[in-house]
Amino acid sequence: MKRNRKVKILATLGPASNSEDMIEKLHKAGADLFRINMSHASHDVMRSLISMIRAVEARSGRPIGILADLQGPKLRVGKFANGPVDLTAGQTFTLDNNEAPGDNTRVYLPHPEILESVKPGHRLLIDDGKLHLEAVECNGTSIVTKVVAGTRISDKKGVSLPDTLLAIGALTDKDRVDLDAVLATGSVDWVALSFVQRPEDLAEVRKISRGKVGLMSKIEKPQAIERIDEIIEMSDALMVARGDLGVEMPLEAVPGIQKQLTRACRRVGKPVVVATQMLESMITAPVPTRAEVSDVATAVFEGADAIMLSAESASGQYPVEAVQTMSSIASTVERDPYYSNIIHAQRPKPEATGADAISLASREIAETLKLAAIVCYTGSGNTGLRTARERPETPVLALSPIIETARRLSVVWGLHCVVTEDARDLDDMVNRACRIVHNEGVGKPGDRIIITAGVPLGTPGATNMLRIAYIASDGQGGV
Repeated sequence: MKRNRKVKILATLGPASNSEDMIEKLHKAGADLFRINMSHASHDVMRSLISMIRAVEARSGRPIGILADLQGPKLRVGKFANGPVDLTAGQTFTLDNNEAPGDNTRVYLPHPEILESVKPGHRLLIDDGKLHLEAVECNGTSIVTKVVAGTRISDKKGVSLPDTLLAIGALTDKDRVDLDAVLATGSVDWVALSFVQRPEDLAEVRKISRGKVGLMSKIEKPQAIERIDEIIEMSDALMVARGDLGVEMPLEAVPGIQKQLTRACRRVGKPVVVATQMLESMITAPVPTRAEVSDVATAVFEGADAIMLSAESASGQYPVEAVQTMSSIASTVERDPYYSNIIHAQRPKPEATGADAISLASREIAETLKLAAIVCYTGSGNTGLRTARERPETPVLALSPIIETARRLSVVWGLHCVVTEDARDLDDMVNRACRIVHNEGVGKPGDRIIITAGVPLGTPGATNMLRIAYIASDGQGGV
């Protein structure tokens, strides 16, 4: 099953898609990998979903990636004595460490790290920004604020702190337990870390996971933008989590940040996922709005590796239609004559490495000679990543003897991953590549392909060879 598009689709699983039959329908509709949201999924549910995904994978014969999304710190106010309270713009309102139920003058804030970190002038956004407070006085145990906008607050509403760097890591006690459970399955390919503020937030996850999973940083706080290059360097991939990002930053700034993050990841050759509210109206409607179609198209035009569905596929009424719609939009954009022009104009310069030199050469040769495919042998996945960084117009097949590598690469732009034994020698390498290109329906007898690999074969990180080959008349070998 080869997709006719380059961008990948990440679908979130939930109550609307927690059966093997539905997961298979989503995969056939276009989902390339699946997200399990640990904010809502118990460990038993997670293991059940993984088992179902792997059963679908076995039937499809196509590697399917799995992303476990850790909840991260959830900051919320306490409860009120008599339910929701009404506030007035300009009045003072206090958040403190007093556990007594709140009223229209104060409420308990069960997060000492916030009480200790907020400074006068900092903003506190409650309930996704519906209530805007500004700190006036801070003493470490309470924060006296002025109500700037909004009139109501109620139990357990979330708190966002766009101006405050909290002295806590992104990994909570719940996240540690969840991460241990995820790693114990041995079948999850990516872990997403929520509310990353600084590169140090990633160190603990790196230490615990020890390379068993790819680490995806979710960018949803302005503090992360300030140190984004360091965060990208410490991450294996990035997710532009526009929902929370749009709460903590001006909404009008989010599209520019999306472009900034997408291009930053493309420069270094790391996958970037654009997420949140892409087809939001399809939670309850069978068709999207025109604005949502344009939003998805913008992410595709920009060259994002993957686009994500959240509630649309997890709890919506039309999960299959949402995936089909997203796939159709992406496929149409990629056929647009402006698409290749934009991708070409934004193509980053190669780094001074053998792998990048080979990847650049393979793309230019393939496009100049109109070759049927670029075939890259990759054990670690790095050759596939560097090839995808070039955003070639020619189809790319990533062949790996390691199924975990193929699954992890399922999030990467343009890579059609195939699990196959490592080549025994150069002749076997050519024959195997030509046979797979033919069997996957990418090329036909007489077509030419270009092959990249590392010699000696099987040497990780040693991409140093290019080979052009013809697919033999029987389609089962190469010359």
